[in-house]
Amino acid sequence: MTEDIASLPIVRPEHPEEDPLLDLNPHLVADWLVKFLQDECVRKRGISRAVIGLSGGVDSAVTTYLCARAFAPENTFVFRMPYTISSPESFAHAQLVIDELGLPDRTIDITAMADGYLTQFEDDASATRIGNVCARCRMIVLFDQSAKLRALPIGTGNKTERMFGYFTWHADDAPPINPLGDLYKTQVWRLAEHLGVPEVIIQKPPTADLVKGQTDEGDFGISYRRADRILCRLLAGWTPEQLIEFGFDKNDVEIVRRRVATTHWKRHLPTVAMLSDSAINEFYLRPVDY
Repeated sequence: MTEDIASLPIVRPEHPEEDPLLDLNPHLVADWLVKFLQDECVRKRGISRAVIGLSGGVDSAVTTYLCARAFAPENTFVFRMPYTISSPESFAHAQLVIDELGLPDRTIDITAMADGYLTQFEDDASATRIGNVCARCRMIVLFDQSAKLRALPIGTGNKTERMFGYFTWHADDAPPINPLGDLYKTQVWRLAEHLGVPEVIIQKPPTADLVKGQTDEGDFGISYRRADRILCRLLAGWTPEQLIEFGFDKNDVEIVRRRVATTHWKRHLPTVAMLSDSAINEFYLRPVDY
């Protein structure tokens, strides 16, 4: 991922899977992420249990497989938290993971929780607003269950989603530990294959499951495979002009550039007005924080 621009091949790879900037060793990555989870949770925090929101999608499935390796299946607690419009297919796909790994699971329907606000006070809320309310309700459940089970909530967001700002602030990205946050979506798919995630989960179109037929890529206006090839280069220092000269579609480049540029604030803690030389995370950092 740190390869110098000048050393990259001039001709674009024929297939996205052959892109040198997105290549990874799934065996090595899986082992590293298991050790990362053990180090961050067990060694640093003294917590040997995980709590995960299992949606039936590939990201939460991969996270669950990693946690089952890191903490053992009996210490990996998964929760399905459907809303009234959630897809039954997602529920069934989550069950495949539960059955395959032998996990303690629980289903907590958040419909009454979310609708206590939505139907009583905001019955004209858009699909986006409903999705945000549901995401925050789910995070309330996960953090409360973590207190009950003496476990740590584990995040499931991948790097592409995070760089695109495709998550609900203080919800999807709220868990203190995230093993997938530096993996592009296409790399998550590769890791899922290595871990043995059910093929039906890997192959289905990614969706936030807000309305029937909605997909991530439909919302973006670009596929993950095309987006990741542009995004990884943009983050490596390529300019939009260089990307277009390299052969990427101008409209695709602008979609990715705009997504990253307009969602910077979502990837940071709240901005604090500095009034002293000890403003937390704004000025003052202990040596261990660097």
